[in-house]
Amino acid sequence: MKKTSTFKAGTKSNSVICRFFDLIILIASLYLAAEVYEVSLGREYLIVLLVVLVAFLYVAEGVDLYRSWRAGTLRSMVLNAWLTLTISFAALVIFAFIFKFSEMLSRVTIVCWFAFSFVNLFLWRLILRSYKVNRRKLGFNIKKTAIIGATDTGVRIAQQIGFHKELGYYNVGFFEDRSPKRVFKNQSYIIEGSVNDAVNRARNGEIDVIFIALPLKAEKRIADILGRLGDTTVDVYFIPDFFLSNLIHARIDHVGDIDTLSVFESPYLGIKEWVKRSEDIILGLIILAVISPVLLIIAFCIKCTSNGPILFKQDRYGLAGQKIKVWKFRSMTVTENSDVVKQATKNDSRITPLGSFLRRTSLDELPQFFNVITGDMSIVGPRPHAVSHNEEYRKKVEFYMLRHKVKPGITGWAQINGWRGETDTLEKMENRVDHDLQYIKHWSLWFDLKIIVITVFKGFTGKNAY
Repeated sequence: MKKTSTFKAGTKSNSVICRFFDLIILIASLYLAAEVYEVSLGREYLIVLLVVLVAFLYVAEGVDLYRSWRAGTLRSMVLNAWLTLTISFAALVIFAFIFKFSEMLSRVTIVCWFAFSFVNLFLWRLILRSYKVNRRKLGFNIKKTAIIGATDTGVRIAQQIGFHKELGYYNVGFFEDRSPKRVFKNQSYIIEGSVNDAVNRARNGEIDVIFIALPLKAEKRIADILGRLGDTTVDVYFIPDFFLSNLIHARIDHVGDIDTLSVFESPYLGIKEWVKRSEDIILGLIILAVISPVLLIIAFCIKCTSNGPILFKQDRYGLAGQKIKVWKFRSMTVTENSDVVKQATKNDSRITPLGSFLRRTSLDELPQFFNVITGDMSIVGPRPHAVSHNEEYRKKVEFYMLRHKVKPGITGWAQINGWRGETDTLEKMENRVDHDLQYIKHWSLWFDLKIIVITVFKGFTGKNAY
């Protein structure tokens, strides 16, 4: 089961404390590096320190660095800390280069600052996590939990509680009013009592946390249970059933005094939108600088081997379903952009010899980095389909248009998992859309960088690319 919002819940005070310690570590690490190499910290170092601190806090939001300690593994925390630190120091390098600070800085000191910062960030997380885990093993800070609802969702919660001992939960059992014949398929779990038993035990202080694992359709039952639990001091969490947990982006929001649950919305909320855009601009410019010779060579080869333009624009759906013009190297003898666009197939006569190579290796899509810089596309996201294909498949594939909650990308989660190229069956398109929605639901800066790295090694070719 995917980690739910129950395990993600963390107090704002803990988050503030974590940020404070991280900033102290960054400052102390700079002073340590300066002491080791006997460098005087002048005004220029205070400026770059400020750049790193601001960048660190900015990027930390994008990689979800300050999620609850109960939520993630130590490995994920260390990787997120390393990623945040790396991008922050990359921002420092760019800043120093643009404003000509680099000559005033000791490169050895900056490298040591980075190394000391990473080691110290890792050590304090390791120490704090070990401290909390050991306290829970000794019986401190343990919360007794009960699960109301002998459902598949309830079983998955129980399994997570049993597997992750470091969470500090001890499950006392399931509570259910329905008869045993109507509940568990898994006979390894038993019913400890009725819902009323759970409420009474909560009143008596025998239960600290209650998870309600009932489907949304049981609205009256849930309302009744919440009403009874309102007479206790127990913490109550509602665990989403299969439908709710698979929504593209479930989040509690407010309209005035009314609580709302988001069902379909972009994952780029608040500062994350700026993180995503910064990623596209910085990486896009770097990649364009690197591939510019390749672009010129391909353009020259196209011009010499076939008649027609080097580039062509084709209509696609972008963010929010708005039409955009996507750039591509011409790989066919035609440049179709009508209401009916025939997908390229194996041995397609329209494809030029050079175009066949460009399409198999995805080199025909390199001009789309200009779309990234202009803001029409992202480096990572669902691949844009021809407008005619969108109109066809939006009627056939459930939740198809949710792909457009984010900008289309040059590469994506579907592409590196083999779902690129021709979609000659409905199943292929369904698998592509499913992977696109997984990406949108679980987006993070780290996820984007992972997809980019995998694309470099395996994402340029595919058996379905013609």
